[in-house]
Amino acid sequence: MLYFDHNATTPLDERVLDAMAPYLGAFYGNPSSLYRMGRICRAAVEMAREQVAALVGVHPSGIVFTSGGTEANNLALKGLTFSREPGLIAAGATEHPSVSEPLEFLKARAWRTATIPVDRNGTADVSFFESLPIRDLRFATLMLANNETGVIQDIAPIASWCRGRGIVLHCDAVQAAGKIPIDFNAGGAHLMSLSGHKIYGPKGVGALIFDKSVELEPLLHGGGQEQGLRGGTENVAAIVGFGKAAELALSELETRRAHLLALRERLEAGLADVPGAILFAAAAERLPNTLQFGVAGYDGEALVMNLDRHGIAVSSGSACASGAGEPSPVLVAMGVEPEIAKSAIRASFGKSNTEAEVDRFLEVLKTLVGTPTSESQGSKSLMSVI
Repeated sequence: MLYFDHNATTPLDERVLDAMAPYLGAFYGNPSSLYRMGRICRAAVEMAREQVAALVGVHPSGIVFTSGGTEANNLALKGLTFSREPGLIAAGATEHPSVSEPLEFLKARAWRTATIPVDRNGTADVSFFESLPIRDLRFATLMLANNETGVIQDIAPIASWCRGRGIVLHCDAVQAAGKIPIDFNAGGAHLMSLSGHKIYGPKGVGALIFDKSVELEPLLHGGGQEQGLRGGTENVAAIVGFGKAAELALSELETRRAHLLALRERLEAGLADVPGAILFAAAAERLPNTLQFGVAGYDGEALVMNLDRHGIAVSSGSACASGAGEPSPVLVAMGVEPEIAKSAIRASFGKSNTEAEVDRFLEVLKTLVGTPTSESQGSKSLMSVI
């Protein structure tokens, strides 16, 4: 199988598995226990905390381990609201379901939301913040990099605006971590969510990064683990794997980024020869590994299944919303016509993918959607950009 769906999940790096192995067997102690095995497990958890912190440029004390990005987003959004009077939350129009659905939950509890619009390239309109009622605005949430289009938001000016007015900013960085440099302190957000399985670590582990000036209420009570913000015995093996994956992501960041960008650009060039191909967010700054496109007149989910029959794994959008049969809310928010949005396919590359695999993907795709005539062969008019 040719696997081009790394934004959904990544394969576990063998070096990560090796780091986890002792904590799946010999070192099974509870990290809160005081005897030797417990202390060994506690030391492993704290080492992983340092590794994850280094990946995003924050002090280790600012890391709270969670079960993944979804829990981290929920802890950020709900943890901010428990001790505050209901008010207004500003949220990006292209947020992941693990942000948009908690917001719906909060709306049923007297909170209100204001949607930060995006342009045709999926870039947030920073000027929108000036129209918000400051007295009523409690906090804002905006993802760093979109999981479907790969569009990267310029968080710094929004964070500066929020900090200057005492407004807390949360940033979902699940897709960005390990693909682009991240400096939590320099970026200015108060809260940031991460996930282990997006960077070749295990599933079921993530982290919320928090500024100590922010007051959060835990979702899970009991035991006082993770600085009282996440009760429950830590999943030591998964946390160790997350830490190792973060260490590798930081040390190999530039090599991976260059390799992924070369693959993305190769696919973009090849799509010029695919009849009816439409490249989304082409003018925006995007993750080096992510490309979303549509093919006019085709259903994206049907194409995904046909590609799967040829041993090629891609996505029609967010893995958390696949099979919905509806056009991508991300593309609709960008102003893409629903019928075009329903044709969307996302290819997201990983560090082990090759140029030969990209060429094979293009070969199969052209077979499935038809080959351009000799008159139009190579014409740039075959592909439009949105």
